Amino acid sequence: MRSLRARLFVFLLLLGVLASIAVGSATYVSVHEQADELFDYHLRQMALSLRDQGHITDAERAGLDNPELDYVVQVWSMDGVALYSSQPRESAPLPPRTTLGLSNVQAGGITWRVYGAATPARVVQVAQPLAVRRQLATSAAWRSVLPIVVAAPLLGLALWWLVGLMLAPLQRVVAAASRRDAHSLAPLPLAGLPSEIEPLVQAFNQLLSRLAGAFEAQRAFVADAAHELRTPLTALRLQLGLVRDAHDADDRQTALDRLRAGVDRAARLVDQLLTLARAEPGHAWPVAEFELTTVLRLALGDSAALAAQHHASVTLDAPAACTMHCNAAALQGLVRNLVDNAILHGGARPQVVVQLRCEGNHALLRVDDDGPGIPMAERERVFARFHRGADGRDEGSGLGLAIVRTIAERHGGRVSLAPSPLGGLRVQVQLPLAAPPRQPPPEPAAS
Repeated sequence: MRSLRARLFVFLLLLGVLASIAVGSATYVSVHEQADELFDYHLRQMALSLRDQGHITDAERAGLDNPELDYVVQVWSMDGVALYSSQPRESAPLPPRTTLGLSNVQAGGITWRVYGAATPARVVQVAQPLAVRRQLATSAAWRSVLPIVVAAPLLGLALWWLVGLMLAPLQRVVAAASRRDAHSLAPLPLAGLPSEIEPLVQAFNQLLSRLAGAFEAQRAFVADAAHELRTPLTALRLQLGLVRDAHDADDRQTALDRLRAGVDRAARLVDQLLTLARAEPGHAWPVAEFELTTVLRLALGDSAALAAQHHASVTLDAPAACTMHCNAAALQGLVRNLVDNAILHGGARPQVVVQLRCEGNHALLRVDDDGPGIPMAERERVFARFHRGADGRDEGSGLGLAIVRTIAERHGGRVSLAPSPLGGLRVQVQLPLAAPPRQPPPEPAAS
């Protein structure tokens, strides 16, 4: 049974049926007992009224001798002489003596309810068949229960209507969501929702907001990437023309060198775009225990060609052993982007120092360069995608620090910028050595 309305109706109906049975049973037993008490009261009053009379009149005899009367009345003198019987002895074979008060007597195959009363002059016995009493009591009890039996189906219909009425706000939300197309991410209305449903719709609206932000960031990223790729591709087209139109070997070699440099820049841009896409939330993110020093050495090996091209000096200061639960490929990309940025934005002969320290439950990675650094007012903006500094250099793509922050945050770490002892910029990344707890993806930042 998958319908919430059907489940609620069945459970409430079952509860109503059980309550009706309990109330009906209690009413039946209570009315039955009250009827028995009332009949006993009648027996006692009839016996007492005859006991206190001097003699039984002819009118009373005619009433007591009525064959439709359920009672049998017998009167004896104190010495046991029968003075009166409302029915012949053969039709009411009651015992010739009585027990004072109420009692049950078995006589002639019938159980009688008997009340006996005595005075100094006479003994009165009034009896009624117990089956008649029970029949009358049962009839009265059923008449009391009948309204509950009649009301039960009406209660079921009312429950079905009330459950539908209570679930109507949820059905309105479902209808509003089903009317949306694939491009509509506007929040669902919250007006008139019960307090139990409103948090669900609010959470759904927050999800829609995150999706809208993610789609907007994705569209902006694709647009920026297309713009950034168009520039190097246009430059490559021009450099190919220069190679084709070169008049001598020297001009051709110069054009080929520029073409090779343009291809390298385009390849680096594509590589950074792929790295950033893989680091985005939602992409597969395998993690395992890796030696951080090994990851650093692999990253420096990837940057060796760029360091040689710029005559850079890269120094690694790391402990012999420091194990971290991480995505090694992503962390290698983080270090490579930091080192490449330090080389590209360093001095004339760049000096880069990479330090790793394992302190308690965290690893601290520092990358220092001797470049111009980044002004304090611009340090937050440099983490935006495709943002280039104001140092006049156009070798970078503007993605390095955006990639570093994204990878660090997916590892549960954080990135900070500070002045370097070498005179340039220090990028410091703090990472937990243990795997961070799983969290929902963060709100996408605007590009």
